[in-house]
Amino acid sequence: MNKNINIKDYNYSLPEHKIAKYPLSQRDKSKLLIYNKSGIKLAEFKDLINILPDNNLLIFNDTKVINARFYFFKETGAKIEIFCLEPSEPQDYALSLSSIGNCKWKCLVGNSKKWKNDILVKKLKINNKEFAFSAKKLDDYKDSYFIEFSWDNTEISFSQILEEYGNVPIPPYLNRNSEEIDKTRYQTVYGVNQGSVAAPTAGLHFTDELIEKLKSRNFKFENLTLHVGAGTFQPVKTDNLQNHPMHIEHFSISKNTIKSVTDNLNNITVVGTTTVRSIESIYCVGRQIMNNINIGNNFFVSQWEAYDYEDNVKTEIVLQTIIDRMTKNNQDYINCSTQIMIVPGYKFRICDRLITNSHQPKSTLLLLVAAFIGNDWRKVYDFALENDFRFLSYGDSMLLNNE
Repeated sequence: MNKNINIKDYNYSLPEHKIAKYPLSQRDKSKLLIYNKSGIKLAEFKDLINILPDNNLLIFNDTKVINARFYFFKETGAKIEIFCLEPSEPQDYALSLSSIGNCKWKCLVGNSKKWKNDILVKKLKINNKEFAFSAKKLDDYKDSYFIEFSWDNTEISFSQILEEYGNVPIPPYLNRNSEEIDKTRYQTVYGVNQGSVAAPTAGLHFTDELIEKLKSRNFKFENLTLHVGAGTFQPVKTDNLQNHPMHIEHFSISKNTIKSVTDNLNNITVVGTTTVRSIESIYCVGRQIMNNINIGNNFFVSQWEAYDYEDNVKTEIVLQTIIDRMTKNNQDYINCSTQIMIVPGYKFRICDRLITNSHQPKSTLLLLVAAFIGNDWRKVYDFALENDFRFLSYGDSMLLNNE
């Protein structure tokens, strides 16, 4: 494939007033742009039930956003923002969130120059019990820091502190502070596994009622879990894509989900670009297993790896290889870290249709869309702009078909 892709070719004009600052009052009343090779149509998201083909399998990312931003104040009055990115000790999300008394996270720090080596402390109260909550800056790592959080109440978990006193990490391009509405609307209705610091926004349009209607029409549902990191907002800073280091994200997927994907190939709708990155990475995991790479149960998919595999093995055989290995090893789930970068020239092995929101100009997510529908991405975005679509995280939706 050609890695010499100029990011300037994936730019478009996005006026500030087109960016949705707040969600609609009803999730499924958002506009839905429907694209296939024959043209573009306009509908409402709730009409999805009459648009998707029969017996369709939908794949969701069931991650849940945590209130990842803390604000501390020094005695001088300086405000320090700590943005939790991912757990460090313990590294497991569930274990870290259930920690009592102490845990360490990799964090971004706002106003870090004002924070020397002092320990930041604030008094909190949960269940009518007051306690001290502190943050200690440890080592720095590139643009981030390892922060140790401590609190002197052994009945309180870190998850409870986040829930009560953390702030919703809404996207920076909203240019506003988080508000009460974000606590519910910057979450999907089906999110269950806490860990994301950004919402899988394609799923924000689904309601419980719409999901029940889809189920009643025999649509099938499967989940995987990818905790979306702040890297999803990371701009491409190089003109040439081959010089851009893609961020790494971690996901887990069950054997049952892989079986369902295998059984429903050619009729799969993937909800969100994070889910696409995960499910397409699974193909690479299968090829690694077929190539006898000894990697145990923790897999890693590198940035350009997917482009190296020739299409001489059917996808169902690749996926069955994973299922067979998991059965042999008595594994219900596999874990994977993926750096996969999906750009024009990529061959999709699993995703047939994509539900997604619009994306920022010159972003890796826009490149993924361009990989999926080719140069027609410009027609799609022009149509959205001309038809008053609300853009980005709280914006309207698109159903893209690559055939």
